[in-house]
Amino acid sequence: MSLLDGLQQFAQHAPLPGDDNASPLKAVIEHLYSATEGSVNGRRTILVGTNNYLGLTFNDECINASNKATRSFGTGTTGSRLANGSYASHAALEKDLAEFYGVNHSIVFSTGYTTNLGMISSLVGLGDTIMLDEHCHASIYDGCMLSGADIIHFRHNNAADLDKRMQRLGDKDASTLIIVEGIYSMLGDRGNIAELVEVKQKYDALLLVDEAHSLGVLGETGRGLCQEANVEQHVDFITGTFSKSLAGIGGFCTSQHQELEVIRYRSRPYIFTASPSPATIASTRAALKIIESTPGLRKQLWENATMLYQGLQAMGFDISPEISPVIAVSAGSKENALAMWTKLFNRGIYVNLVLPPATPNSKCLLRCSVSAAHTRPQLEIVLEAFSCLQSLEYNQKLA
Repeated sequence: MSLLDGLQQFAQHAPLPGDDNASPLKAVIEHLYSATEGSVNGRRTILVGTNNYLGLTFNDECINASNKATRSFGTGTTGSRLANGSYASHAALEKDLAEFYGVNHSIVFSTGYTTNLGMISSLVGLGDTIMLDEHCHASIYDGCMLSGADIIHFRHNNAADLDKRMQRLGDKDASTLIIVEGIYSMLGDRGNIAELVEVKQKYDALLLVDEAHSLGVLGETGRGLCQEANVEQHVDFITGTFSKSLAGIGGFCTSQHQELEVIRYRSRPYIFTASPSPATIASTRAALKIIESTPGLRKQLWENATMLYQGLQAMGFDISPEISPVIAVSAGSKENALAMWTKLFNRGIYVNLVLPPATPNSKCLLRCSVSAAHTRPQLEIVLEAFSCLQSLEYNQKLA
C-alpha cells in the first residue's frame, strides 16, 4: 500500500462526513462581532467552543498594545529565539511571567504545543521515566514520545495508583518526571494536585503541571490550580499557553530551578522555530496584567460556567464531573454525536464535537467552553438549543 493509499484508507473511516453546510470540518468563521459571537458559514452564531475564557480577544488594552508593537517592530520576527528572533519584548514577557508566578526563571515558546514538546523532550531522555496521567493532552503525549524516555501511565487523578507505580521503579524514582494538568481539557475536571504532590515528594521525583486551561481561571490571582491548592512551592515546572485566557498564541514554562535556562540551547522545538510576533507578545503582556488585576473577570466566568452546567444538568444530560469553564456533554455514538452537533449548529450554536481517539475512554463529546464575555441571554439561548436535543439518544456515560 502506498502512502497516498494509506491516506485514502484513513479518509474512508473519517468520522465526520456531514454535508457541505453542517459539518465541523466545513465550519468557517467569516466574521466576529464580539468575543462570543460571529458569522459561521453565513449564519450569526454564538461561539461556545473557543477557549477565550476571559473574553480578552477584543479587549481594548490588548488590541492597542498589539497595534503599537506592530507599528514599531513589524508583523513578525522572521527568526528563532537563537537566530535574530529574540526581541526586548520577549525578554520582558519572560520577566513578567516569572514575577507573576513568583519564581526566577521563565521561557517563552512559540505555541503551547511546542512548549510541552520542547520541555518534556529536553527534561528526560533514554533511561529516564515519565509518569503520565492517562487523560493528559496530546501535546504532552507527543513530547513524551519525542523524549525517548520510558512512559508509564497512571489512572486519571489517582494518587494511589501513581504511588504504586513509583514504588515499582526502585532506585529509578529520582530520574522520573511526573506530568499532570490543572484543568483537563476534555472533561474539565481539576487535577488532584495536593495528593499527587505528596507522592512526588515521597519519591523525590520532578513534577510538571500544565496549567493551560487553569491559567486565569483558578487561584487568587489567576495563576491556576497550583496556586488554588497552595502547592506551588512543590511544583518544579509549570507550563501554559497564551491561546486561552491570555487571548493570543504562544506558550511558556516557569520554574524555580535555574536549570530551566539550559532549555534554551537544548530544546529543538524552541531553537528551530520562529519566535512569537511582536504583536502577540505585546497583547499577551497586556492580558497578563488584566488577569492579575481584574478578579471580577474570573468571578463572572464562574457564574457563567455554573449557569450553563446547572442548566444542562437539570435537563438530564450526562455531563462533566464538576462545574468548570469546560463542560463536556456525552453524545453516545459518532453518528448521534454528529446529529446533535448539527442540530445545535443549525440553531446558531457552535460547540466542539470531539471524537475518539482524542477523548477519554473513547467517548463522543460535545465540548462547551464558557467565557466571562458570554451574556446571560446568550447562555439562555444555548440552553434552549440543547433542550431540543433531548429527543435524541445519548445513553453512553462519562467515566
